[in-house]
Amino acid sequence: MNALLFDLDGTLTDSAPGIIKSVKYALESIQAPIPSDEILQRFLGPPLWESFPVYCQFDESSTREAVRLYREYYAVKGIYEQELYEGIPELMLELNQAGLPLFVATAKPDMYAGKILEHMKLDHLFVDICGASADNSRADKTSIIGHVIEKHGLNPNASWMIGDKEHDIYGAHAHSMKSIACLYGYGMQNDLEQSAPTHMCSTVQDLRDVLLNL
Repeated sequence: MNALLFDLDGTLTDSAPGIIKSVKYALESIQAPIPSDEILQRFLGPPLWESFPVYCQFDESSTREAVRLYREYYAVKGIYEQELYEGIPELMLELNQAGLPLFVATAKPDMYAGKILEHMKLDHLFVDICGASADNSRADKTSIIGHVIEKHGLNPNASWMIGDKEHDIYGAHAHSMKSIACLYGYGMQNDLEQSAPTHMCSTVQDLRDVLLNL
């Protein structure tokens, strides 16, 4: 039976408002320049520990403080400044009722991912919701996917990773999994094409058509 691993931001939820507000809060708090909207969009998906050094040229100490401040805002407000993509609740229920084991594999910390899906009333449809570990030992998408596979004894050849960023697709390749790129999320089409997913879906309806015919 095919196991389905879903990314969260940009795949199940449109979380851009809460993430971008949290980044701005962190930068304003330490009086750092606010990047352009184009750069801010690049914070959607990858781990913060990678994004702040790359897009704000922060050293390790500044990155640690920026992540702390980001989470200060996100934990109270940003976590709720998002919504599910249209059609996702119905699709998750349909997949669950079809007997497909559903998982979440996200670079978002465990504590936030579970709280978000509980707030959205979808958490009960997933076998497990796995994110980055609190000690940052499991932060990149490849290690998070590997954690799900090992923890639940999944067969990678019968498992699929579904996400909107090239990190999701490369993570799937690293574990010999098939993958689906969601073009309706935050990833750039060229980057996703270069990552060579098994399928590419422009809409949630396209995703439904693929998943229900695996």
